[in-house]
Amino acid sequence: MTVADPRAEAAVVPVGAAAVAAGRRARRRRHALASVVLGVLLLALASVALMAGNTFYTPAEVVRVILGETVPGASFTVGELRLPRTVLAILAGAAFGVAGVTFQTMLRNPLASPDIIGISEGASAVAVIGIIGLSLDGPVIGLLALGGALATAVAIYLLANKGGFAGTRLILIGIGVAAMLQSVVSYLLSRAAQWDIQTAMQWLTGSLNNASWERALPLLIAMLIVLPVLLVQGRSLGMLRLGDDSAAGLGVRVGVVRMLFIVGAVVLLAFATAATGPIAFVAFMAGPIAARITGPGAALLTPSALVGAVLVLAGDLIGQNVFDARYPVGVITGVLGAPYLIYLLGRINRQGASL
Repeated sequence: MTVADPRAEAAVVPVGAAAVAAGRRARRRRHALASVVLGVLLLALASVALMAGNTFYTPAEVVRVILGETVPGASFTVGELRLPRTVLAILAGAAFGVAGVTFQTMLRNPLASPDIIGISEGASAVAVIGIIGLSLDGPVIGLLALGGALATAVAIYLLANKGGFAGTRLILIGIGVAAMLQSVVSYLLSRAAQWDIQTAMQWLTGSLNNASWERALPLLIAMLIVLPVLLVQGRSLGMLRLGDDSAAGLGVRVGVVRMLFIVGAVVLLAFATAATGPIAFVAFMAGPIAARITGPGAALLTPSALVGAVLVLAGDLIGQNVFDARYPVGVITGVLGAPYLIYLLGRINRQGASL
């Protein structure tokens, strides 16, 4: 009979703990590095957006305009046109990215994006009803879009919550609601006057063409209120990936946390949609791309916000400068997002749903 060496057994625990700690440090370094790289890329894209166009302005001229100096030509072009557009692109992209990854993480399914489960369609449909059916325009349409997104989210949640909350049921109900709302929009467009169709298209494709400080300010206020709350609770959101029972066993108040994140994500989505229209597939793509960059187990809210901002800003630069005609940013992100959706459906069919 052999007797185990107690010193060898005691050494196992420190070695295992050291390996776990090393793994955590490596994940934190990768997360920090990914966030820095995304931040630098976003800054570079913003610089190009402010300098490039029909007229090129030097970095010095752009900085002088931002600091409030009067620069002939640049004060109007950069200060009144390009700067609000760039800021709105960053804010909207970040809002869409956070909203998308919140739903995807909470429901543990990359298809659970607001623009897949009908919330964006709710905002668009109500806005189009206001434009075509009620002949409204201006800020009122933004308020209608805001109300439409909130009402659609509440309806989908209530329908999915019958008999207990189920993520798959919510996704399926959301897809059905989205199809119904798209039918309503198609019917309205078939009966619309020509001059109303162009205005309505903003709420179907997403555009930064009407960017202004007045459009950006409500979204900025919403983000300043909602984002800190979501970031503070980010660890609880990560635990929801493990399932409701496991998260509850780790001390997470599942019902309260889920409702907090649903409300926060819908508010961000609604204000972003009211400002720009539903920019296609940004909420859908930002989270999975951030997950690939940061690696498994990483917190995704901040990287997803950065990825979303990069997608919108890069898409707008491509749409405005690469082709002979100018295209809304939603057209460019739609072209990028549709193949990714097909790829993701195939991957889910083979491996199951996970970020």
